[in-house]
Amino acid sequence: MDWQGQKLAENLMQIILLAFAVIAFMTGYVAGSFRTMMLIYAGGVVFTTLITVPNWPFFNRHPLNWLDPSEASEANSKKKATKK
Repeated sequence: MDWQGQKLAENLMQIILLAFAVIAFMTGYVAGSFRTMMLIYAGGVVFTTLITVPNWPFFNRHPLNWLDPSEASEANSKKKATKK
C-alpha cells in the first residue's frame, strides 16, 4: 500500500465508522434497543475492516519509485565524497 493509499484507507475508515455510528444510534434510539444499536455498529466495524485492511488494488495507484541498489550506493558514495 502506498502513502496515498494509506491516507485513503484512513479517510474511508473514519467516514464509514462515523456513518455506521450515526445509523446505529438512530436505529437503536427509535427501536429502544441497545442490543440492536451494538449489532449494527459491530457490523459496521466488520464492514470497515473488510474494506480498509486488505491491500486492495485501488490503494496502490501511486507506487513509489525505488532506486536500484547500484544507483543508491553511487549516490551514497558521492555524498560521502562531498562531505570530506
